[in-house]
Amino acid sequence: MLFTRDHANQLTYENKILHISVLGGIRLEGLDRLRVTLKIHHPETPLVAVRHNLDLYNDTQVEKLIRKTASKLEIGHSVIEAFINELIEELEKYRLEQIENQNSKAEVKLLSEEETRESQTFLQSENLLERTNELIGESGMIGEEINRLIMYLIFTSRKRDHPLHVVSLGSSGTGKTHLQESIGNLIPEEEKLEITTLSENAFYYFGQQELKNKLILIEDLDGVLQALYPLRELQSKKKISKTIAFKNSKGETKSIPITVEGPVCVAGCTTQESIYEDNANRSFLLYLDESPEQDERIMEYQRKLSAGRIDTTHKQNAIRILQNSQRLLENIKVINPYAEYLQLPKEILKPRRTNAHYLQFIEVVTYYSQYQRERKVDQSTGEEYIETTIEDIKNANQLLKEVLIRKSDLLTGNSRNQLEKFKDSLENLGHSFTNLQLRYILKVTKTTAQRYLNQWQEIGLIKKMQNKETQTYYYQLIDENEYRNLEASINEVMENALLQMENRNTGTYRNTSIDVSGKAPIEKQTQQPKQRNTKKNNRTEK
Repeated sequence: MLFTRDHANQLTYENKILHISVLGGIRLEGLDRLRVTLKIHHPETPLVAVRHNLDLYNDTQVEKLIRKTASKLEIGHSVIEAFINELIEELEKYRLEQIENQNSKAEVKLLSEEETRESQTFLQSENLLERTNELIGESGMIGEEINRLIMYLIFTSRKRDHPLHVVSLGSSGTGKTHLQESIGNLIPEEEKLEITTLSENAFYYFGQQELKNKLILIEDLDGVLQALYPLRELQSKKKISKTIAFKNSKGETKSIPITVEGPVCVAGCTTQESIYEDNANRSFLLYLDESPEQDERIMEYQRKLSAGRIDTTHKQNAIRILQNSQRLLENIKVINPYAEYLQLPKEILKPRRTNAHYLQFIEVVTYYSQYQRERKVDQSTGEEYIETTIEDIKNANQLLKEVLIRKSDLLTGNSRNQLEKFKDSLENLGHSFTNLQLRYILKVTKTTAQRYLNQWQEIGLIKKMQNKETQTYYYQLIDENEYRNLEASINEVMENALLQMENRNTGTYRNTSIDVSGKAPIEKQTQQPKQRNTKKNNRTEK
């Protein structure tokens, strides 16, 4: 017997009696089936051949092939049956070998000495996050300064044992996919997988370690609706498994376990936040900037690009530096010595999962700065690690402020955006308005406006009133400052945590004013309250 591979699309299996060509090769995915197109002929009469497409795991189809071949080539039924069974065994071995070879391929780009030095210099640069954000802008991402840096750091977490995940939310045409694609382009090709659509069982047929520490980019969550359950399991448990049944060459039904290992970092886009709530709970939610100012920035860039005023060489250079820097990052353990001082605001709706995400994001900020951290060794285990600094926590807080506020809000992102936009026009209306006025200001349909009104009324942000003279209804805003109060409460909790950490290091209070515009915090050194010291001295004198 001789089994050969003529090329990628044809396999040959032959002996002195029969010659079989597997036209088009075989598919590596789907171990529960073995669909092939066969050409069978006698070595001495190649023009007299049987061509047949079938699933070799289907007994009925195989039996039909055997009868057809025995009749046309005038060869005994038992001879052909034995030959087909041998072919099935060889194809199964071949497929498993190809899957193993595919999984073991390391398509990692080797950096030159010059590229390594350039990337190391970048990772050691002062104000690394600020410099990174500048390069992201130079790579072609316009605006979204906070969202794009958060997403880049989340994509960086794919290299760690506990990656983070992100979902981009916004109206149709606001650039969700563009943001994800632009940041995805900054990740090395060999470390990511881009998906448009996915069937229900598709995740189970990747190689066992084919997805490990990979970034999975999903263009639209609607395209993978059937695969959301295994995707959630892969996010939470870091592996998925399934047992399938198949018939071997002897017709016996066997079962085989399939396991696909993570961890993976998952990113997706959608306009429908409520539909994908289970996936959103496992992810950071980024709401895109839909302001007229952002529209103008994007259109201005498009005009310059069309006029040939964008330096594409500069753009490619920024992409190359960020990609190579990702290749240099090592999976090193991060310890946060200040973790016990960190507190979440009580307004957070799902504190357990959000707390884990918050701590992990701080670790990612430290992890990304590993070339600026002293490497220490755990004496008990011998494991290397780096430690989080207060500056890392400040940077994380600055980036996550809006994310934490959204996690504390009872409204969906789109509903909140529309309410805050509408509040700006309420002063002229005297804080009372009708459905018609809401539709006119927000430029939405009657049905959409009523849906917003129902949501706002349900959680007590507005109340429905009746004009007894005209017998008509109108709405009144209950508290115009409720969202600002929520922001202030969250800021206070985060600032107090920073004060405690700085007291631990310096023994003095530091008044840290976090600027919501995204600029660096302003720190003021102050003395400890004298009143507290006076009381302590009085007790000592007594």
